[in-house]
Amino acid sequence: MPSAKRIVLSSDHAAIELRQAVASHIAEQGWEVTDIGPTSPESTHYPTHGEAAARHVADGTSDLGIILCGTGQGIMMAANKVKGVRCGVCSDTFSAQMIRAHNDANMLALGARVISEELALEIVDAFLSTDFEGGRHGTRVDMIRAIES
Repeated sequence: MPSAKRIVLSSDHAAIELRQAVASHIAEQGWEVTDIGPTSPESTHYPTHGEAAARHVADGTSDLGIILCGTGQGIMMAANKVKGVRCGVCSDTFSAQMIRAHNDANMLALGARVISEELALEIVDAFLSTDFEGGRHGTRVDMIRAIES
């Protein structure tokens, strides 16, 4: 497991159950989980939850983040508006490994209406067990950071 041990989770109403399953799964692996909700199934706005989790990562409160909505797309878009956040939505383990290894992603987005719980946990494990490779990929991540400036 990478050196990061603090992780923030958030979702909209469409992904509460999957988020809670992910939180339990990674807590069992020794991660310090901060689950910032929501807990009510009432309709809520994914940009609010994506931004809130992204701010935890951007300010160093959490090392990594996992966010969820129906498709993972909207909440990812919101999170990526926060400077310093590199979030990718994944529906397979290879992509989850690559966003960590090649893009130094610090957040993962999942779609609760797209993937099963079993696949979600496999994707989370792939994301959390992969380290950034650096090298030529570091140059490219620096280029992404420069766009933010």
